[in-house]
Amino acid sequence: MTNPFSLHGRRALVTGANTGIGQAIAVGLAATGASVVCAGRRACDETVAQITAAGGTASSILVDFTDPMAGQSLFAGRGFDILINNAGIIRRNDAVDFTESDWDAVMDVNLKALFFTTQAFAREILATKTTGRVVNIASLLSFQGGIRVPSYTASKHGVAGLTKLLANEWAAKGINVNAVAPGYISTNNTEALRADPQRNAAILDRIPAGRWGDPADIAGAVTYLCTPAASYVHGAVLNVDGGWLAR
Repeated sequence: MTNPFSLHGRRALVTGANTGIGQAIAVGLAATGASVVCAGRRACDETVAQITAAGGTASSILVDFTDPMAGQSLFAGRGFDILINNAGIIRRNDAVDFTESDWDAVMDVNLKALFFTTQAFAREILATKTTGRVVNIASLLSFQGGIRVPSYTASKHGVAGLTKLLANEWAAKGINVNAVAPGYISTNNTEALRADPQRNAAILDRIPAGRWGDPADIAGAVTYLCTPAASYVHGAVLNVDGGWLAR
């Protein structure tokens, strides 16, 4: 009997896979049988080492998504059928002080690069008449406003919208496009929040699960969306937030 949760024979590209959520996603996909290529502007050697030590298959490439068109040449003839758009950055400042350069930097990586990388992936899938899975990493701030992160909030609202638009266009053409929206996850990006006793306590008090999320929590949801078990899931934005949005 075929295992609907297996990714054996699949080839995945994970962006921003050198650390944190991206690293966990790459490890999770490999554990389910996928061959994983880890992409980032910094070396993903640690991620590759984790995967190969566990008996999986992985390699890495350097791609700097601060150039929004950097992903255009990644897919032709390379047999990818899974794309995980995880690469992202954040800039923090009061809205009245936010600079154009910080706005553009975040939008270029989080939204523009995501779109054009996905476009290149889909062109290859459609040209070869195969099937593919795209999972975008959205955020709680795809649904809420947050504070002091105007460009990040705008970009993650955009990720949710693009996920639905691309699903509408490609669902009947063999490409599933979905997103996962992480809650408060224990990564480098949230280190300052966790180190602030008042913010940390306020956040934990709001989370029904009573804990910060682990990157592996996101990896499980992403992996599911890439498997045959999720073949009829299109345009979903799956919250993995410990119940934050349900509160």
